[in-house]
Order: sequence, then C-alpha cells, then structure tokens
Amino acid sequence: MTEADRVPAGINPNVPSVARMYDYYLGGRDNFAADREAAEKMIEIGRKMGNEARQIALANRGFLGRAVRMLAEAGVRQFIDIGAGLPTQDNVHQVAQRHGPGSRVVYVDNDPIVLTHARALLARDPDVLAMEGDLKDPDAILDDPRVAEHLDLSQPYAILLVAVLHFIPDNGEAAHVVARIRERLRPGGYLVLSHLYAGNATVDETIAGQSVYKSTTSGGLASRGYDEIAAYFDGLHPLGPGVVPVSDWTPDASPDGSYDFVKSGILAGVGRIRG
Repeated sequence: MTEADRVPAGINPNVPSVARMYDYYLGGRDNFAADREAAEKMIEIGRKMGNEARQIALANRGFLGRAVRMLAEAGVRQFIDIGAGLPTQDNVHQVAQRHGPGSRVVYVDNDPIVLTHARALLARDPDVLAMEGDLKDPDAILDDPRVAEHLDLSQPYAILLVAVLHFIPDNGEAAHVVARIRERLRPGGYLVLSHLYAGNATVDETIAGQSVYKSTTSGGLASRGYDEIAAYFDGLHPLGPGVVPVSDWTPDASPDGSYDFVKSGILAGVGRIRG
C-alpha cells in the first residue's frame, strides 16, 4: 500500500497536521510526507535553541502517563482528553484503567484521521468514547449529549489539555478557554496541562516556528512565558512540584527551584479544584 492509498476521503495530505507531526516526533508511522517535512523544520529550529523536539515530545508523553496514573490512584475515574492526538502506546484509557479499574475516558479531537484511528482502536471498549470537538468551544464539548451519556459530570472528572493550548495563538482566547474549563470542573476535579515554553527563544526562532505551524491544520502556534502558563492554574490547588519543565513533573516531587527552565521546551502542571 502506497502512502497515497492511506489517505482517507476528505483529507489533504499536503497540509501538515499537528497530530501527525506529533506522531512523527514520537516515532510513529501515521504521517505523510508533508507532516514529516514540517516536523523536520521544527526539529532543526529546536536544535538551534539547544532542544531536541523528539525528546521533548517523549517527555511530554511521559508526563501525561504519570499524571493520569496519579489521578487514577487518587480515585478519579472520569477523564476528558481534549486534543488527544493519534493513538500510541500507553494511551490515557490504558493507564487510567490499569491503575483505576472502571475508568471512563472521552477522547476529543478535530482531526479526521485521529478520529478514524481512535474509533477503530476503541470500537470494542465501552468505557471509551472518541468524538469530534474543538478546544476553542469547551462548552460545546461538555454539553454534548454523548459526553453526558458516557460520563457523570455531576461527579469529579479530569480535563487534559496536554500540548494543545499553544495551538490557540491569541493569548486572550487561550486564557478565556482555560478559565471556562476551570469554571466547568466540579469540586475535586482536575486540570492537567502542558504548554510550549518560550524559554530563551530569540525573535527569529519564534517567528520561524510560527511560520511552520501557520501552514498546518492548526493555523498557528504560540509559545508562552512562565507567568502566562502558571496563570492557567489560577484558583487551583497545585499538585506535585507545581508548574515545572515537563520532564521534571512527578506526583511526589516538591518545588526546589533547581529546574532548567531555559531548555525545557514544555512546561507542565496539574491543579485540583478545591472542595
């Protein structure tokens, strides 16, 4: 089967997809030439900044697994993963169900290929739902009758925004989206978030990265500073070390100020709604 034979109807393989680029960073095969070309450009930009995109992607994936495990072990049994991306090893439902039997998961994405793969993988798992949705409209996701049927939103649940919010370039819109999500979480619920960190990127490096993502399905990219990312957790009780480089976040860590923020690439945190 050639690469052209793998293109689902309605998909333009010449437009890079952020989900398929991420799949390429992780060493996956569910990507096309345009995705690989765009990803390689980002890899080169990262190297100039002293970062390795593939290592950062793997570290981000590791954070996701550790966070889900912690929540499942704490008794959380409901997860909504917005911007879930293509299925890979140790997906959210697999980690959650391993450490919290009976966990139910909703995967949300707006990429048709992601949904095709996810639905094929999850067809026989009644505790997992994959549905189309847009991060920019969290109310539409949470008010979707399919979510209400699959989860009990009157009980605590966790929302995962892992390496997805930076695809909303407008700072005000991104802040509004997260504020609305915080408002919808029940007492005892959680926000799990990781975000591209501006670090010591020069103006030229920032512009170069943005230009790559302008041609993708996301239409843009925004790295942000520590204060902007930390503000997404306003009003929440931070778990572990707080907002730190993604590779350093573990449930049992405490803030000690020794983290290498400059070369971290992505920052991450987990916050709990009090109550």
